[in-house]
Amino acid sequence: MKMLPDSSHERPLLVRVSFTTYILGTLSLPLFGLVACVFISSVFHFEDATGTHCQVPNYLPSISASISLSPESHIWRFCIGLHSAPRILVAFTYFRFYKACFPSRFPESPLSCVTLAFSVCENLGLLLLTYVSSSETYFVHKEGFVLFIISSFIYMLSTCRLWKSIKKHSLSPKDAKSYRWKVHFLLLNVSFCLLAALFFWKHNMYCEPGSYTFFALFEYLVVFSNMAFHLTSMWDFRSREIMVTSAFEDKNF
Repeated sequence: MKMLPDSSHERPLLVRVSFTTYILGTLSLPLFGLVACVFISSVFHFEDATGTHCQVPNYLPSISASISLSPESHIWRFCIGLHSAPRILVAFTYFRFYKACFPSRFPESPLSCVTLAFSVCENLGLLLLTYVSSSETYFVHKEGFVLFIISSFIYMLSTCRLWKSIKKHSLSPKDAKSYRWKVHFLLLNVSFCLLAALFFWKHNMYCEPGSYTFFALFEYLVVFSNMAFHLTSMWDFRSREIMVTSAFEDKNF
């Protein structure tokens, strides 16, 4: 923290935070919220959180079930509410970075706009499925989940395409590392999504014991791989800082 000199009775306060700290703090919120909700649901609300219409044995609560109970819903909404604004700032930081790299190049320049749009949509989908639980309005919650999954996939895909171009023209090994891990996490995310969808379908079609448990497990992994993808921004902006300034009036009474 650095205090700048007094000028005209106003003293601007400048707070510097490294981008790495900023990203870790932002992503720790949904991580903590998810782990806390699943743990509380499994320990204190096991029957309510794992029960389904099939009435077969189930050993893990789904994310939707976990965040629809109390106090789990309050924890999750608090964490996602704090997490959403910093995520939007990161989205615009990437947009400005891409525009500087590809000011008028096709297809990278329009693709940077697509990436920004779906990053914002991903965040909106997450907010929608968070603040409208499955136990309140299932249709709206489901649409929020679908928006989150589709936007997340398109965002990660377009980001990988942009970083493929960046890697091609960059001499930095960290840029190549960032691109490589982005592709790995994208492939993992898609694989986990397909496996979660498979077990969800099997559970609803055949009511097989354990199918919903595997669905819940792969649902967790979808979220974790999504977080890991966003975590690669630590390499992309490793030398940058977030600066917050404010000015307050110094009055002499």
